[in-house]
Amino acid sequence: MSLTETFAALGDPTRLAILERLAEGDATVKQLAEPFSVSLPAISRHLKVLEQAGLITRGRAAQSRPSSLRVEALEEATMWMDARRELWEGRIDRLDRHLRQIQKGQDHE
Repeated sequence: MSLTETFAALGDPTRLAILERLAEGDATVKQLAEPFSVSLPAISRHLKVLEQAGLITRGRAAQSRPSSLRVEALEEATMWMDARRELWEGRIDRLDRHLRQIQKGQDHE
């Protein structure tokens, strides 16, 4: 699974809501579809995208296929974002220091 697939899957509000629901525990397609005004096949397509991105797993229990959240995939995305945040915070800190030096120079003129 690539980060591109992960972020593409996370970019859809319905899929995000599904992940939020799965954070509470496993659920079937029918349970996941309840809050939405879309068909079961539409929810199944969303689940397929989430599964292909590695964000969920789908099992088999009797007649249902409960879905489960895969926290590991979210952790990978979080680590990637944290690294970028550190990079940009460092750049912003350097820019702030530079602007303060410029401002001090203008105050002394």
